[in-house]
Amino acid sequence: MAEAAAPAKGTRPEGVTSEADASKKIREMFTEIAPSYDALNHLLSLQIDRVWRARAARRLRPILARPDALVLDLCCGTGDLALALRKSGKARVVGADFAHTMLVRARAKSIMGGSHSGMPGPPPLPLFEADALRLPFANASFDLVATAFGFRNLANYESGLREMRRVLKPGGTAAILEFTEPPRGPFGALFNWYFRSVLSRIGGALSGHRTAYTYLPKSVSRFFRPAQLASLMTEVGYQSVDFRVWTLGTVALHTGVKSN
Repeated sequence: MAEAAAPAKGTRPEGVTSEADASKKIREMFTEIAPSYDALNHLLSLQIDRVWRARAARRLRPILARPDALVLDLCCGTGDLALALRKSGKARVVGADFAHTMLVRARAKSIMGGSHSGMPGPPPLPLFEADALRLPFANASFDLVATAFGFRNLANYESGLREMRRVLKPGGTAAILEFTEPPRGPFGALFNWYFRSVLSRIGGALSGHRTAYTYLPKSVSRFFRPAQLASLMTEVGYQSVDFRVWTLGTVALHTGVKSN
């Protein structure tokens, strides 16, 4: 695994120095790229992002299979993870994100069952416009709080973990699916070249927002390595902390349980 400096306490897009400014900048960025977000995610990941979410849902199926379980997709964006979780079981799934334009698209997709067939689907997902660091939910509300590729964008990672833990029921599970830099070697070099050079240019050109797609590789390079995030989860109070690294070390699924 490549050596890395200790990650920041939270994301810091270029030009910002405070948590409040970072949060504002991230909200503005995702509001702007919402129209092209899904298409570019699937294009730039060669559709593998769908596989990652489906695989995470399979790992969480023991919770999702329970009809009495309540699940939160945190930083839900356009709802892809929430839809994958709902498809994988009988649990009730809700989503939360602080970018209104993302939630508009999540609602539209959920009405159509996440497809573009034009046929009516299940009822829309309950969606909440909310900051992940100040959630509008009571203590001990959820059996599972999951997030896919959103945790890295929080202005304060420790506060985010504590807020997730607050809204989890005793015995509930937190699940974080995030990018991570692969180990050094030929594949790691190829991945970094693609991430820093190709992705930023294509994403910027097609979305019209180059800054958002130069932010992505920088945010991954500054983020925790899997063992570092696992250590922070343990420090915050999660038990049975575990992580699985997938796709040649480019993504990791972290899980932790709130103690009874």
